[in-house]
Amino acid sequence: MTHSFVVHIPDAELEPEPLDPAQIVSGTPEVTGKVIWESEDGRQVRGIWQITPGVVTDTEANELFVVISGSATIEVEAGPTLHVGPGDMTVLREGDRTTWTVHETLRKAYAISL
Repeated sequence: MTHSFVVHIPDAELEPEPLDPAQIVSGTPEVTGKVIWESEDGRQVRGIWQITPGVVTDTEANELFVVISGSATIEVEAGPTLHVGPGDMTVLREGDRTTWTVHETLRKAYAISL
C-alpha cells in the first residue's frame, strides 16, 4: 500500500490459516488472519489474527500485539505466564516458545519484525 489507511479491526474479514496439527495440544482451535501491510523487504508485517478456544504451542517472532477481544493465557517457556484480554498490549520475543490457552475467541492486531 502506498497511502495511509484505516481498518476497523472488530469487523475485518479474515482468511483461514490452518494450524499445523503438531501445534494443537487440546481442543479444536481454528485460526484466521489477514496481513494488512507488509514492507517491501518482507521484514515488517502488520495484520489481524484470530484464534478460537483451545490450547496450542508456538515459537514466536519479534511481535507486539493488542488484544481487541477475547482472552488467553500465554505461558512462555522459562519465562512469565501472561494473561491477556481486551486492551492489553503484549510483547513477545523472537524465539520464545509458548503455550497459548485460549479461553474465549481472541482477536488481536499485531506488528511483527522479522
